[in-house]
Amino acid sequence: MKTGFIGLGVMGQPMALNLALAGTPLVVWNRTPERCAALRDAGALVAESASEVFRQARIVILMIATDTALDSVLCRHTADFAANVAQHIIVHMGTTSADYSRGLEADIRAAGGQYVEAPVSGSRKPAEAGQLVAMLAGEPAAVEEVRPLLKPMCHETVICGAVPAGLLMKLSVNTFLIPMVTALAEASHLARRYGLDMKQFQAVLDAGPMASNVSRVKVDKLVNEDFTVQASIHDVLKNNRLAAEAARNAHLASPLLDVCFNLYTETVELGLGQADMAAVVRAIEARTEAIKNIRNAD
Repeated sequence: MKTGFIGLGVMGQPMALNLALAGTPLVVWNRTPERCAALRDAGALVAESASEVFRQARIVILMIATDTALDSVLCRHTADFAANVAQHIIVHMGTTSADYSRGLEADIRAAGGQYVEAPVSGSRKPAEAGQLVAMLAGEPAAVEEVRPLLKPMCHETVICGAVPAGLLMKLSVNTFLIPMVTALAEASHLARRYGLDMKQFQAVLDAGPMASNVSRVKVDKLVNEDFTVQASIHDVLKNNRLAAEAARNAHLASPLLDVCFNLYTETVELGLGQADMAAVVRAIEARTEAIKNIRNAD
């Protein structure tokens, strides 16, 4: 039986390619057909529709950005939903709210299917390298069946417990990641505006105790002002919103996320929604210019 994969975006395409290149019998579908070409070349079967994927695969991985798109692919709230999910294991690898995932699990189980959360930590480059970290949640038998399937995509899989613990773990991780990259953008802005040698700035950060795989990738983008997408501003803003909402639902403060949300919103308003998250530096620069304009007006 083939494994199904639906959603071949910035993350999904390299993830599915790693499965295909590892020899996993794969049937794929994407709303934009041209995204399927590389999978076809790697030996995957390209389905004509999402429904065909469910007909040919018992385990179906979904790497889809929004709950609306997920519902559409699954035909949720329609008569076709049960046919798509019954006797299937549906693996949700995108990022949605915990409440949405909890409700989706209930509907899939009521229709005779099984459900596994498996959101991932990592962006496009780790996806290409098969170095993602998956956070699994669901019924233990289903999780254990899915876990080895993820090896070509993920160098680490962590079992988090029952749904929605996987997504809550992902949102908690993002609560660290988003302010960290934003602070790096602010630091690079300070260095550049003082006329420091940006390559030296990069070298000091890369050699110091704060360096990480993420910081090395993002500081290179900031120093070279290369905002080719790895994790887009739009996606980061969505993840920021979901993490802040999770905090509010638990009556928790999220001051750093709140500041970041405003900055990423401003970056989208600058027309940079499809740029890499490092482009948040443009919103910081815009705030600097606004301060200068106020001072000049005085």
